[in-house]
Amino acid sequence: MEVLPQNIARLYPFKSHFFTLNEQKSPRMHYIDEGRGEAVVMLHGNPTWSFYYRNLVLHLKSDYRCLVSDHIGCGLSDKPQSYNYCLQQHIDNTLQWLKGINIGHFHLIVHDWGGAIGMGVATRWPASVRSITVLNSAAFLSQRMPLRIALCRTKIGSWAIRHWNVFAKAATFMAVQTPLSPDVKAGYLYPYDSPQHRIAIDRFVQDIPMEPSHPSYEVLKNIQEHLWLLEGKPCLLAWGMRDFCFTPEFLSVWQQYFPKAESYQFPDAGHYVLEDAKEEILPLIRQFIARHSEI
Repeated sequence: MEVLPQNIARLYPFKSHFFTLNEQKSPRMHYIDEGRGEAVVMLHGNPTWSFYYRNLVLHLKSDYRCLVSDHIGCGLSDKPQSYNYCLQQHIDNTLQWLKGINIGHFHLIVHDWGGAIGMGVATRWPASVRSITVLNSAAFLSQRMPLRIALCRTKIGSWAIRHWNVFAKAATFMAVQTPLSPDVKAGYLYPYDSPQHRIAIDRFVQDIPMEPSHPSYEVLKNIQEHLWLLEGKPCLLAWGMRDFCFTPEFLSVWQQYFPKAESYQFPDAGHYVLEDAKEEILPLIRQFIARHSEI
């Protein structure tokens, strides 16, 4: 069992659990399982890990069972060097994990790549989803890509991600409006301490489907075409309006798919909205889930 450095463990005081996937050399998926009650499943994006949801878990665990996984290659999960790091694989992994730990109904919270992965799960299991909370993400095709991310998709950019950790390091200041503390920065970067451990960060960047020939294009298109299955679900949209990547235009698309959604905009928050706006957003999410809980 990996022992986290004390400064990170103080921020992330959770017991580690591992689920062995029946896929490609059986990698282990790390997850945390905190609290009791209705299940709340939280899915992170790139280049974060379950650490992103630490404050929300601490806020909810007194009344809910908080389940937060690290995608393969991320966080404290295994990081195989020969692996099919793609959207469909991450969806399949998440489905297998939730089946394996016998999760029935659950509230879903997604951020960044967690949007596509989570909606891939939800459109397969719509009857299991009690509510959906969307934080700065997408689950539909888009032709918009910031130049700084496009550059990371080049050979030089890929090399810099793997060898200099530019993507994760840059996110610690580009994804927020309020500077992160040194310990929080260290927490985000901790799992990505070598070129081998940054493989999923690089592959997530490469997996953004911008053209029909891309292997994940049809997967994302299929998710988009089936979002209607979730239209009647209670939905909360909470958006950092100063996100350079998932701009307010993405929020507008979500509002088209979920016209009855509760929508909150945080004008001074960036992509890591749970960092910049945590004081306002944590109680909003708690109240939203409570309104749509069984009891």
